[in-house]
Amino acid sequence: MELILVRHGESEADLLNVHEGRADFSLTDRGRMQAEALAEYASRHFSVDVMYCSTLKRARETAGFVHKRLNCPLHYLEDLMEWNNGVLAGLKREEAAKRYPEPAGGRKPHVPVENGESHIDFRLRIERAISMIKHAHPDEKVMIVSHGGAISNIINALYQMPVVSPFRFATGDTGFHHLILKDGNVTTRVLNCQDHLKIEMR
Repeated sequence: MELILVRHGESEADLLNVHEGRADFSLTDRGRMQAEALAEYASRHFSVDVMYCSTLKRARETAGFVHKRLNCPLHYLEDLMEWNNGVLAGLKREEAAKRYPEPAGGRKPHVPVENGESHIDFRLRIERAISMIKHAHPDEKVMIVSHGGAISNIINALYQMPVVSPFRFATGDTGFHHLILKDGNVTTRVLNCQDHLKIEMR
């Protein structure tokens, strides 16, 4: 199985300095340009059998640009949404820090943010999504369009890292990771590639 993990383009929340998570912002004009650049790059470099996408707007919009260029099915999956950050969603970061400060020593993995989910809940949801996709498409090339936190969790899950892991896999706007899953092994081809932005948007 080949797996291409794509983060959405720049969203309105990036400009507003708010906690995004489950806040359902759309792409900015720049985000749409990024998605179009990715779509053009994908049409020339990727052969994809099926796409899966988070149901949040910024991911759906990004996937829409790519899907127009790739001749493959597109499925929306709620389990691929970003971390459910509950009461923090959409709040200015300064306001959130005052109203809902982090507990001393940080939030424990099993403790959810108010009206949201814990880190363990988040990881379990991502594990469920990846298990379903792996078993449905064991020998196919799959693209997943999702979010930074979800993608980092996917990679940590594939490499069997603990829920509380020192490793964070950053993904820039429309950045993608390319992994090969075969015989129980995971081979990393590319991490956080944004070559399409250098080429298409200069």
